[in-house]
Amino acid sequence: MRVPVTSRRSLRRRALGARVLWNAAEILVTLGVVLMLLVVHQLWWTNRQAREGAEREVQALEREWEGSQGEGGSPSVSGGGSGGTSSTGGTSSTGGTSSTSGAGGSSRSGQRSGSPASPATPARQPRWDQAYAILTIPRLGLRIPVAEGISKPNVLNKGYAGHYPDTAQPGQAGNFALAGHRNTHGEPFRYINRLREGDRIEVETRAAGYTYVVDRTIPQTAPRDGGVIRDVPRSLVHPRYGYSDPGYYLTLTTCTPEYTSKYRLVVWGKLASMRPR
Repeated sequence: MRVPVTSRRSLRRRALGARVLWNAAEILVTLGVVLMLLVVHQLWWTNRQAREGAEREVQALEREWEGSQGEGGSPSVSGGGSGGTSSTGGTSSTGGTSSTSGAGGSSRSGQRSGSPASPATPARQPRWDQAYAILTIPRLGLRIPVAEGISKPNVLNKGYAGHYPDTAQPGQAGNFALAGHRNTHGEPFRYINRLREGDRIEVETRAAGYTYVVDRTIPQTAPRDGGVIRDVPRSLVHPRYGYSDPGYYLTLTTCTPEYTSKYRLVVWGKLASMRPR
């Protein structure tokens, strides 16, 4: 009976192979942990940070408005701003938001008819990235600041709704158009697909509160569909969606499906009432 003999060279090869496999396993485990931490950061930590920051900003705005009224100052509605950096093409790409590019709004002249209220005339422009209004959607239990512009780092990633430059301000004739993340960074617009015709959307400013009523929804359109935020909103991709007459509109935009930025989801509302503060 012969006894098998293992050479030193064979043993070294086996040892080397075992070390390579062990090192590869360590690298894979490390990569898995890093990826898991990144996912936790994006899906949990950014939401927590943004929601807490947005809540503090809402409270700060309310204190500021109450203080200005207590001092007897004449309140004013913030007006539309232009300029600044905006995120084009839409939603926070980390699964999040929504900005529809290519606004191309039409002139607002001749659009003052058909108002259900007498909205105040804006007196000043909000600074770029400044939170100047509060958006409340009772059905979703949502209450967040509205800031000027749709910059991701300075507005959307803070959990705010961002106001599209060169669209109307709250209560103005035309289209008050907003963008918000659907996933990560507070994901304030995650469930706007649940809004139905007749749901209320409240917008508060220093001078007044405005109630819009949900009217129509586009379940899916292209990021380049700038018609949805024009003064008289109408989809350029799906022309059957939209309006033909001037009015007082509200538009909410975000990304769809969830965790992608491939398409945009759009919700439209009409101004129903206005109340001075």
